[in-house]
Amino acid sequence: MEIREEQHNNIIIMAVEGKLDSVTSQGLEDRILELIDTGTKKFILDFAQLDYISSAGLRVLLVAAKKLNTVAGKIVFTSMREDIKEIFNIAGLTEYYPIYRNRAEALAEMKDDDPGSNDSFEFELA
Repeated sequence: MEIREEQHNNIIIMAVEGKLDSVTSQGLEDRILELIDTGTKKFILDFAQLDYISSAGLRVLLVAAKKLNTVAGKIVFTSMREDIKEIFNIAGLTEYYPIYRNRAEALAEMKDDDPGSNDSFEFELA
């Protein structure tokens, strides 16, 4: 799994590529929780290149959402392939978490007036 991060003002966009399963999910969970602990409250997870998500991957998303609820934060998802969206439907997650067609829609929803950097950085989790 590879994760590319971009920051738009105070919103973190994480583009997840590959498989999000029991082998890789801990890395994503650790990174999201680290960002929340340092003050990030808004996340967009871009799943355009996500090939597979297991129950372990879904658990990471629920843990992140629960932690964000304690700090008045928000997580949304974008650019899901139909097979991934179907897994979200089956798990009942589409009732609680917004899924947007693309990043522009998600950013419009999460828009914030706080000034910040537009730095982009990338790292890969093995």
